[in-house]
Amino acid sequence: MKKIGILFGQENSFPQAFVDRVNRINPPGIFAELVTIDKVLQGADSGYAVIVDRISQDVPFYRAFLKNAAIAGCAVINNPFWWSADDKFFNNALAQKIGVNVPRTVLLPSYALPDNTTDKSFRNLVYPFDWNTIFDYIGFPAFMKPFAGGGWKHVYHVEDKDDFFRQHAETGQLVMMLQEEIDFTQYYRCFCIGGNQVRIMAYNPKNAPHQRYQSDFKGSDTLMQQITEQVIALNQYLGYDFNTVEIAVRGEVPYAIDFCNPAPDADINAIGEEHFEWVVETSARYAIERAVAQKPGKDNLTWGRFVRQHTSKKAAVPTVKTIKAAKTAKAPPVKEKAASAKKTGKTSASPKKAKPKEKQ
Repeated sequence: MKKIGILFGQENSFPQAFVDRVNRINPPGIFAELVTIDKVLQGADSGYAVIVDRISQDVPFYRAFLKNAAIAGCAVINNPFWWSADDKFFNNALAQKIGVNVPRTVLLPSYALPDNTTDKSFRNLVYPFDWNTIFDYIGFPAFMKPFAGGGWKHVYHVEDKDDFFRQHAETGQLVMMLQEEIDFTQYYRCFCIGGNQVRIMAYNPKNAPHQRYQSDFKGSDTLMQQITEQVIALNQYLGYDFNTVEIAVRGEVPYAIDFCNPAPDADINAIGEEHFEWVVETSARYAIERAVAQKPGKDNLTWGRFVRQHTSKKAAVPTVKTIKAAKTAKAPPVKEKAASAKKTGKTSASPKKAKPKEKQ
């Protein structure tokens, strides 16, 4: 019997609905439950074929648990190794590389020194920073946000350079990005599950949080197709199984604003009943699909195209045993060494004597 588990925090509506839906579908040899943990032994099987992760970004213990579970063969949704490695600034650079429109963005050093550093830790950093070039490139008004993070935390709307310096001084040790403002006429938040199932939801970030999904944006079929293609491309390159992408439309051109949301809000009271039903049904069936395909003890994680294109030729993972065997195979047998020594009159232990130099 294979188990599908969901690891969650303070959210209430989605986790239980997900579990109930998997069990209502009732796939042969598979059932779902809320994850329970009473010990974490290194390399030990977690007992789950699939775990849907909704909380490890806030709990380092859970992140370590999921990596350990993945080593033993659990299919973790989303890949905890990639989720630990990427950030919004890198994602923007990747999006630009694959032809997805994104706002102009720059990375900023933290205003305050990180812990355990001094001025000498930043001797490679030019002071003052080239602010004029940055401001000319981005333009004002702009947005300033953390290069990693989510939940609309520490997001600033910046009117001009004086406003920038004033607000940047409030960010402490956070590494921030300054980003071009897209003055949109339409805005959408798009769920993407399994790298190919997309749900486009009209969304207005200017509204109060409880009213953001109560928007009446309605784009053309051509625009919706373009958004769908961009959402799929982003998630397949990043390797996210469960994510949301925010799209701002300016002059019929879609711009990906935020697409690093691997634990996106799925609460029924926020996204509404119709969207909630789609997310529950689609994620349940995807988790079942992953459970069916899961092979115990193997790598069952999703690795995006960005990683896979650099590791397309998979080599067998070496172990101590195989390395030792390879070394033994390369070394000639002792008898052969002895025979060779008899012919040459030399042994491997004998130092080579230097030839005397001829007199000039």
